[in-house]
Amino acid sequence: MPKKRQVGRRNMAEEASPSKQSRVTSSQTRSPLGLQSPESLFESLIQPVGTEQFFAEYWEKKPLHLQRSDPAVASYYQSLFQLADLQSLCSQGLQFYRDINIVRCVNGKKKVLNKEGYVKNGSLISNLKHKASIQFHQPQRFKDELWRIMEKLESFFGALVGSNVYITPEQSQGLPPHYDDVEVFILQLEGEKRWRLYNPTIPLAAEYNVESVDRIGSPTHDFILKTGDLLYFPRGTIHQAETPAGVPHSTHLTLSTYQRMSWGDLLSDAFPVMLFDRSRTEVSLREGMPRRLLLANGSDVNTNRRLAAILRAVADDLEEEVQKFSPTHMKKDFISNRLPPYCLQQLPGLCVCVCVCVCVCVCVCPSPVLLLFSTCVCPAGRMPALEDTVFLQFKDHMVITVESCQQNTVSLFHLENLFLKHLMRPQLWLQCPKAFRLNADLFKFAPSARHLDGIVRSGGVQS
Repeated sequence: MPKKRQVGRRNMAEEASPSKQSRVTSSQTRSPLGLQSPESLFESLIQPVGTEQFFAEYWEKKPLHLQRSDPAVASYYQSLFQLADLQSLCSQGLQFYRDINIVRCVNGKKKVLNKEGYVKNGSLISNLKHKASIQFHQPQRFKDELWRIMEKLESFFGALVGSNVYITPEQSQGLPPHYDDVEVFILQLEGEKRWRLYNPTIPLAAEYNVESVDRIGSPTHDFILKTGDLLYFPRGTIHQAETPAGVPHSTHLTLSTYQRMSWGDLLSDAFPVMLFDRSRTEVSLREGMPRRLLLANGSDVNTNRRLAAILRAVADDLEEEVQKFSPTHMKKDFISNRLPPYCLQQLPGLCVCVCVCVCVCVCVCPSPVLLLFSTCVCPAGRMPALEDTVFLQFKDHMVITVESCQQNTVSLFHLENLFLKHLMRPQLWLQCPKAFRLNADLFKFAPSARHLDGIVRSGGVQS
């Protein structure tokens, strides 16, 4: 995911994140992408293929290789990130493992060559000379244009979008043949790279895995990506890539999305709540299961029939809209970890690190929580009710779900330096009772607002 790194999902609260001053200044290269909206951006990214054609013919089905001969596109791709950018960032406190991996494919296996501590420019150059590849995690933390692109892609897909930059020297390969659990878009930024793709051993795989050469067979695709080219392939597609002879180094950007976004993931999230709701009104679900069932090897016919009847009843309620289907945890994960709107930095007098909450989710919480806001954002006027119409500046950065069970609460998500920590650590979120109604002004950005880490809190706050 983009990857949403299990690598990047590890808790890094104790690790210092790079300062805002460390962001690389974007070049003034004119963008050939349609950045006016999420839809126009994606359409321009995959042109001349149309969006409808892409999802009908390629998405989750087969790879797409787009060759670009326009020098303006090649120049723009190169401006997104290059080796020189990474070299300039080395003085800003990049760390091995957290920010950078040094890898090389040796005898069909991935060899990690990381050291401990901070990354030095001399170390990077030395590793490149010794045929090692550089994997740089989540470069959108440092490049505004990538932030701008990826924030819109997250709105387009309704899913997290992550990225990695790979820099590989001449006649070298960083990773062995493998497949990923994400939909992958490759943008060739510098140089050239030879890609070989193979049929999946597990279509639409739900996890990352390395495949041995003797299992993958002959490639279905074998081509060279040049600067400005784009490649898409579905999750589960086995792939390997190397920089050909005569090319000093290759730099490509991987944009990845749709990690854990399958129908199975959706059902795993929403079904327990649906079953819990039904058990409150259906006494048969509260009856005890057969004695010694847990000691039996497997289940008998009667048990299977009973469970099947329960599942059919829940499905009937869903189809007839007796019950509502709400993937609360998936919504919370997306909203609390996604990139903030790129335009935040352009609002006068507003720094992203102190913007007020813009994302609200009503969910389940058995214990009340009291939140006290600073007076600078104190609500004024009538508090809106849940059924009121509220106009939002950034509607794609919030979700509202109402759960019928237990006590309804409001979960607040904030944008406290989110772009600097995008997919690098879990974001904080807070809960308070439904009775605590938010004024519509809190959905707007107040220049004097304090971020949630500075809010005075009382017992029971979950973060």
